[in-house]
Amino acid sequence: MFELLAQQSPPEIDSEIVYETSLFDVLFFGLGCPLISLVFWLVSFAFMIWMVISCVRKDPDRYLWVWIIVFVPFGSVVYFFLRWLPSNDIRLPTFMRQWTRGREIDRLRTAAVQIGNPHQHIQLGDVLQEVNRHGEAGDAYAQALEKEPDNLQALWGAASVSKHFKDYETVSEHCKKVLDIDPQYKFGDVSFAYGEALSRLDIIDPAIEHLEEHVRRWPNPEAQYTLAYIHADEGNHQQARDHLHAMLLGINSSPRGIARKHGIWKSKGKRLLRRVNSMESRD
Repeated sequence: MFELLAQQSPPEIDSEIVYETSLFDVLFFGLGCPLISLVFWLVSFAFMIWMVISCVRKDPDRYLWVWIIVFVPFGSVVYFFLRWLPSNDIRLPTFMRQWTRGREIDRLRTAAVQIGNPHQHIQLGDVLQEVNRHGEAGDAYAQALEKEPDNLQALWGAASVSKHFKDYETVSEHCKKVLDIDPQYKFGDVSFAYGEALSRLDIIDPAIEHLEEHVRRWPNPEAQYTLAYIHADEGNHQQARDHLHAMLLGINSSPRGIARKHGIWKSKGKRLLRRVNSMESRD
């Protein structure tokens, strides 16, 4: 029996399988781990340099934070979340904001129940709005208004919630109350929201009159574009063109960072200007 086994030729081995398996082993076990480590190290180093440069340029506590970024483990990540994100006004995804601010919401809700002043309800409403819990925020502002009907912060918060739900009649009512007390409240945000609400309610002439006064006082791109859009729909082509030219001139003459921030209004303004010109040529 042993003689028969010895006479049989060994089974053929597929050379391609051996080659492919050995190549995979070489790439993954031989090069993969060091390569992944190298890429991770390069990305981490680049991220740290980015945080150091941003810290040196902008952070008033740069001398403390630079040491933390460079020498503390994961210091660049800590700086990114504690300093860089808040200073650059970048909103985290909703689920992350709810997760990071859950304890704060519980604390504010407890304070609103125990103390019950309008201030506590307004604080709770503001945070709830930030995490997109608009219905609960509206309830908080409503409780503040029950205690103090003329509270400007509560009125503006309630108007913001109503705008989210496209209840423009309520938006106009709350904004009108605010403007009757303080026409410059929130540096024109309330004024613009009131004019926009009037236009959404098809109260066109008062909306145009209000927004014309608004852009003379606060010539921001969104208000100028909105007013130009209303004029275009009403067939007032020259007025629409004038506001669009003023908006584009203001954006182009502003510092690069501000111009980049208003890039969406620049592109929208150019499209609307082409539309106005084509409408006028057909007329």
